[in-house]
Amino acid sequence: MQQQHTITVLVDNKPGVLSRVAGLFSRRGYNIESLAVSITENPEVSRMTLVVNGDEQEVEQITKQLHKLIDVSKVQDYLNIPMVARELALIKVNALIENRTALLQLVEVFRGRVIDMSDKTFVIELTGGNDKIDAFEKLLEAYGIRELVRTGRIAMARGTRGI
Repeated sequence: MQQQHTITVLVDNKPGVLSRVAGLFSRRGYNIESLAVSITENPEVSRMTLVVNGDEQEVEQITKQLHKLIDVSKVQDYLNIPMVARELALIKVNALIENRTALLQLVEVFRGRVIDMSDKTFVIELTGGNDKIDAFEKLLEAYGIRELVRTGRIAMARGTRGI
């Protein structure tokens, strides 16, 4: 059964590693739904968080292949592990004078922030789960979204468990 998997991969922070990891997925015919990469508390290590759809056997095969890559030190599929996951979205939306109050109330309800404003637009910052950002985006469509960018999911195991 196809499920959404959040996979964290710790890799050496070197040029070409991202390309090799992404290439592994594309060679196997998997689409990466979301990808976020950054250095960790150790500047020699980067953390990749990938979101992919697949059944458990398929994703298990991918994780085994990831382990074989030289620059990969750890791989974790969070499918059955309690995790905290977030995305960041920046959304530029039309903010006409007559709509600004309602728009600001909507931003407040979703615990977002207006981080830039002009005479015609707001840029709104929102963090949260995928469902929250999707719901907010849908409500903003009525105002006219001019531009939207999302970071992709980042994730970490809950409690004391680490990767």
